[in-house]
Amino acid sequence: MRNQSKPAVEAAFLNVQNAAQYMGISVNTLYVWRHRRQGPPSFRMGPGGRVMYRRDLLDAWLSEQQQADSRSNPALNPLNKRRGSANDAVLPDLGERYRRDQQHSEFHAHGDRLCV
Repeated sequence: MRNQSKPAVEAAFLNVQNAAQYMGISVNTLYVWRHRRQGPPSFRMGPGGRVMYRRDLLDAWLSEQQQADSRSNPALNPLNKRRGSANDAVLPDLGERYRRDQQHSEFHAHGDRLCV
């Protein structure tokens, strides 16, 4: 029994180096994302202000990234969208003003010339 190893306890908080390794990216990439406020949520911990990441938030952020990718999420794949007219696919989400502007620019006459 003395030689049996104990199960490793997974840390709830990871420093920058361990978070980068956990995600399979470089430490520099994680620093750049943090600077640009693009990456997973992080915070400073302790008197020295070490940048730390919660493992559960890393998992949640990675899951969000996967769902936002059309290759991983069939609902976002443009090839799975229903086929209709070009206006059905683009105009309903763009608002009334855009539709008016489009109609105006398509066929609007100024005196003897046609505006396009």
